[in-house]
Amino acid sequence: MTHTPPLHELENASEFVARHIGVSAADEAQMLQAVGAASRAALIDEIVPRSIARSKPMAIPSAITEAAALAELKAIAAKNKVFKSYIGQGYYDTFTPGVILRNILENPAWYTAYTPYQAEISQGRMEALINFQTMITDLTGMPMANASMLDEATAAAEAMTLAMRAGKSKSTTFFVDDEVLPQTLEVIRTRAKPLGITVKTCSGDEALADESFALLLQYPGLSGEVRDDREWITNYKHKGGVVIMAADLLALTLLTPPGELGADIAIGTTQRFGMPMGNGGPHAAYMACRDEFKRSMPGRLVGVSVDVHGNPAYRLALQTREQHIRREKATSNICTAQVLPAVIASMYAAYHGPVGLKRIAQRVAALTAVLAAGLASLGYTVANTTAFDTLTVETSDATFSIASNAIAAGANLRFVSETSLGISLDETTTRADVEALWAFFADAVSGWPNTARRGQDGGRGRSLSFSQVEPLADSLLPARLLRTSPYLAHPVFNSHHSETGMLRYIRRLSDFDLALDRSMIPLGSCTMKLNATSEMIPITWPEFASIHPFAPANQRQGYAELDAQLRAWLCQATGYAGVSLQPNAGSQGEYAGMLAIRGFHASRGESHRHVCLIPSSAHGTNPASATMVGMKVVVTACDALGNVDMADLTAKCEQHSAHLAAMMITYPSTHGVFETNVKDLCALVHSHGGRVYVDGANMNALVGLAAPGEFGGDVSHLNLHKTFCIPHGGGGPGVGPVCVVADLVPFLPGHAASSSRPLPPGEGRGEGCRVGAVSAAPLGNAAVLPISWMYCRMMGAAGLKAASEVAILSANYISVRLKDHYPTLYTSVPVDGQPGRVAHECILDVRPLKETTGGANGISAEDVSKRLMDYGFHAPTLSFPVPGTLMVEPTESESLAELDRFIDAMIAIRGEIAKVQSGEWPQDNNPLKNAPHTAAALLDSEWAKPYPRGLAAFPVPSLKHSKYWPPVGRIDNVYGDRNLFCSCLPVGED
Repeated sequence: MTHTPPLHELENASEFVARHIGVSAADEAQMLQAVGAASRAALIDEIVPRSIARSKPMAIPSAITEAAALAELKAIAAKNKVFKSYIGQGYYDTFTPGVILRNILENPAWYTAYTPYQAEISQGRMEALINFQTMITDLTGMPMANASMLDEATAAAEAMTLAMRAGKSKSTTFFVDDEVLPQTLEVIRTRAKPLGITVKTCSGDEALADESFALLLQYPGLSGEVRDDREWITNYKHKGGVVIMAADLLALTLLTPPGELGADIAIGTTQRFGMPMGNGGPHAAYMACRDEFKRSMPGRLVGVSVDVHGNPAYRLALQTREQHIRREKATSNICTAQVLPAVIASMYAAYHGPVGLKRIAQRVAALTAVLAAGLASLGYTVANTTAFDTLTVETSDATFSIASNAIAAGANLRFVSETSLGISLDETTTRADVEALWAFFADAVSGWPNTARRGQDGGRGRSLSFSQVEPLADSLLPARLLRTSPYLAHPVFNSHHSETGMLRYIRRLSDFDLALDRSMIPLGSCTMKLNATSEMIPITWPEFASIHPFAPANQRQGYAELDAQLRAWLCQATGYAGVSLQPNAGSQGEYAGMLAIRGFHASRGESHRHVCLIPSSAHGTNPASATMVGMKVVVTACDALGNVDMADLTAKCEQHSAHLAAMMITYPSTHGVFETNVKDLCALVHSHGGRVYVDGANMNALVGLAAPGEFGGDVSHLNLHKTFCIPHGGGGPGVGPVCVVADLVPFLPGHAASSSRPLPPGEGRGEGCRVGAVSAAPLGNAAVLPISWMYCRMMGAAGLKAASEVAILSANYISVRLKDHYPTLYTSVPVDGQPGRVAHECILDVRPLKETTGGANGISAEDVSKRLMDYGFHAPTLSFPVPGTLMVEPTESESLAELDRFIDAMIAIRGEIAKVQSGEWPQDNNPLKNAPHTAAALLDSEWAKPYPRGLAAFPVPSLKHSKYWPPVGRIDNVYGDRNLFCSCLPVGED
């Protein structure tokens, strides 16, 4: 009889674990032999200090299959109620064009790409970002825009600090107009407090009467009013203040743009340009400013330069990651953006074009005018006299009755007050929707505003027909503010309106890029692991995508359950007592963690504790975040092995003991090693009254093996876009949860109120919190949280632990295989004849090769990076944390074959360097200095190079069967900074 395995083996509940981890059992045995370890467990015992090893496994459910996980999550999603949303308040229903949905949002060629630091292999997404910047500058009437911000509220907070440092006023008061969105005001207040900025809400006259350095206006306002503030803006600027306008992009197709009204900075969201509401995110915000502010503008900026052949090429301009350059002097800690949503917004604009966008806006404005006319005929008073898409309606004592009518019919209105409601329309609104809105108001049980108008049928709204009311409606757009200036005239916004045209344009751009769908991206510090398709599927389910973040809580029960489960699992993974998922980027989580520490000390009457110790090896966002919460950064030294110098740390702790607030460390360290004294470090800082912040950037080496909350950490942020599989999306979106020990839980970030929405009598406004909001939506980038939920659910506790172990094994395998060609800079101390070990990443030291190949002009780490492009690889992390080195992180997702392909490429490049060292190839004319090689350059009739074309194009035979061609040659960074151009080039210009 044929042997049949037991049923539980056939069911294979852990099937996904083997799909996520790229190394098979046979591969693992071969790798262990290479690194000299008897088993994976023995290797981990060598590397992870036994003093911090977990004593018990994580209490995370066992792994289940992909199908079972999707079914379980679908049941959770079903607990969300997809209502028709008229809440507005910065979030609108929108139609994502199918060609964009399928070919960008759901396409790994776009969502698995990394931040475009290696410009030559990022030309596709950077062209899309140049389109985004052009779209913003055109619609806002401003000369300069960046490549996206995290959300409208954080963009407003960044604009506030930009205005303070770039403006001329010495005041520390910031005015926020009464019409600004409430969630924006909350984030501004959070950001302002530690910086000593006084935030005041005001009307225009108050701002003119008092001194302030800047003012934020909303255009159109929260009530829907469209004000003409030109004269007022002129008067305010004469007083020396900076004017910031939060402007609706769709409205700007019809209204005079902020630049023409006199604004200095424009900010806002692009959400309604094709990105679903998603319970609050991710959505690309924007920032535009006048030309004088461009070198102070936070975030990323894509600029136009030229490549070595003189062709136009895109690159990140002005080294906008200022937190790495200025560190504790940085004014912003943002090191990411919302690239994928920004790409979608730019493609939405290109697909519809200026004519299509204007038609959408005109239709929304026309429906709003008809809605207002119908409400007036029912006897209601519309409070605002002008409008684009939003009305505030006076409802007397019928407010809750009307809101209840709407909810009963599956719709949400915005609660303004006990006597008024708000209604916002969008591109999905239909004539039938408007008639339904009239019915909600007419069917109110009490508070009928004008009994004389009821008529024979009792005045019920269903008797109002759209065709009857439409002729009575007058435009609510103010004539003095109608736009006359052109926008989106560049051919890119006027060439791709057919689906065929858009499909091919998207494909052409994606072919320019090198993403994780093509090859391994071996970046250290920025884990680039598998983003499984089954993890990505739920993000476009309507039950997750079509939820307004300020809808009533009982409509968001699925999200509440997802939030609770994911937070519980993250607590298990980290050893902490509490987690907030609100931070919508790693930088925001880091900032929130430092706010928690600051709040804790203040609650104990120890606000004088303001010193933050940070090792010299730290990621640049660490000192930037500490500075943003009002702390003074003191740098501590590292020893020759890359560890924190404990003698120097002890001296600094003693020196600053009375004022010590915190120490920020990364573990495993930024140098890629497990420091054995981490528990002693934590105890030392605690003994002087400080708290320890453990940066979670390297959590991919810790999950299941050690927990920061157990070995002495007080706070950590995590990067769900690294360790927990949310894709990098070309540079965003991300999620940066902040995790804390029990006594810091009260200081987790959150909205003090659940914002304006229809509330039944007696329902509370939400719990207050001591820190405040760090992002616009209560749950941050909620729509991508299902990705991490799916990852944890399919991996289970054992699978998550195995992922950490294999990531460590793979890094050590690369380090050992390459040690004779590129020594690893930092390792643990060798024991019993075994080689020194690394954590989940290793720093390859290329610096000695520069001296032996020409000194200052010799072969550099950058040259190796560019040559790797010819081999079909993205470069490792270049010159961080040590200049002149390459930091490699293979992750657990890559197969042994792919690891070996990368190793073979690096060895082959070392052989090319040897030919430069021997003099066979000139120092300034060799494959590394000339890399990357484009197809056009290889086909040129002249070839004045000492090596054959075939070697340039196909340095290893396998490339003849599968070759990625870099679209441009090496880009001139200096030219790009000296000739800053950050929007689409005019036709014919290069």
